Amino acid sequence: MNAFNFQTVPHIVVEAGAARRLGELLSQRFARGRVCVITDAPLLRMGLLDAALSSLNSSGWQVDVISDVQADPPQEVVLAISARARAQGADVVVGFGGGSSMDVAKLVAILLGSKQPLEQMYGVDKVEGARLPLVLIPTTAGTGSEVTPISIVTTGSTTKSGIVARQLYADMAVLDAELTLGLPAHITAATGIDAMVHAIEAYTSKRLKNPLSDHLAVLALRLLMGNLVRVCTNGQDAGARQAMLLGSMLAGQAFANAPVAAVHALAYPLGGNYHLPHGLTNALVLLPVLEFNLPAAAAQYAQLARELLPAAAGDDQAQATELLRTLRELVAKTGLPLRLRDHGVPKGDLPMLAADAMKQTRLLINNPREVTEQDALAVYESVY
Repeated sequence: MNAFNFQTVPHIVVEAGAARRLGELLSQRFARGRVCVITDAPLLRMGLLDAALSSLNSSGWQVDVISDVQADPPQEVVLAISARARAQGADVVVGFGGGSSMDVAKLVAILLGSKQPLEQMYGVDKVEGARLPLVLIPTTAGTGSEVTPISIVTTGSTTKSGIVARQLYADMAVLDAELTLGLPAHITAATGIDAMVHAIEAYTSKRLKNPLSDHLAVLALRLLMGNLVRVCTNGQDAGARQAMLLGSMLAGQAFANAPVAAVHALAYPLGGNYHLPHGLTNALVLLPVLEFNLPAAAAQYAQLARELLPAAAGDDQAQATELLRTLRELVAKTGLPLRLRDHGVPKGDLPMLAADAMKQTRLLINNPREVTEQDALAVYESVY
């Protein structure tokens, strides 16, 4: 066995209704003071935070809410929210929402605890100093951001940059399925497939793959594949919602330690250029990238098939092919449109997208098979 390191969030609460006692949960771990809750305006308007905010207030916390988070948060928004949180004198930061809200909350906690400029943090292990106490509460089952040391920021008109550092691991993650019950079917599908991508790419990662991340990826896929269609069909199925939320978190723990690869590398240009949701962009390129990787990853796909598909038979190639067939059928059952043209991507832009994907070297080095610009173009063309 090769030596490896494994890190994750030290305190995880998995409990339907946990947000309704958020004040109590925070008081058990942190000295009462001023808590800054970072979220987006739609969630605030929907009343999704009401019970959590009431609990914080009744537990003696001073509460400030900043609901300025945007999807694919631009750097200037991160800096503006950080300035507001600093002016308010935040002692604890809570990220409440999807991946964007949690990613912003991570960076706010760092920026308020460290004097390092944000521009110096981009890359891997570039963050210096400490951060404020940080709690993350996901409202979608997909990103796994509540247990990852990663934040993604939009740094140009079409470009995204990542910050990866151990300081971005939260002190506590709270998984409350009640917060996901009203999620529309198309968002449920896209975020659920996103979580599956995390698990699959962690399991096949060329760098830092390890027994713990493998085990978590398998557990995640078992939960996600077994419940995805159920939650898309009946969004009020609380048991299936909790299973998806747990699966998403387990996949997050897996890829936080065994990093993702070409699916994400090809997804990022779609999000950056057309402002498509991250989960959707992963779903668009998942199957063709898996098929591209098959010559190099057949043994690993076969291992997954043996864990997840009891009826899978034959040699590695046959079992790997069965896994891909099952995933294709599962994704199709969600009803998610999976052609680039369905989402306004011009065919003439495909060469530009392929060139942009090649800039994602942080991700491409993890892929089991080397990806050239021509390979990336062929993937985009196959799903146009």
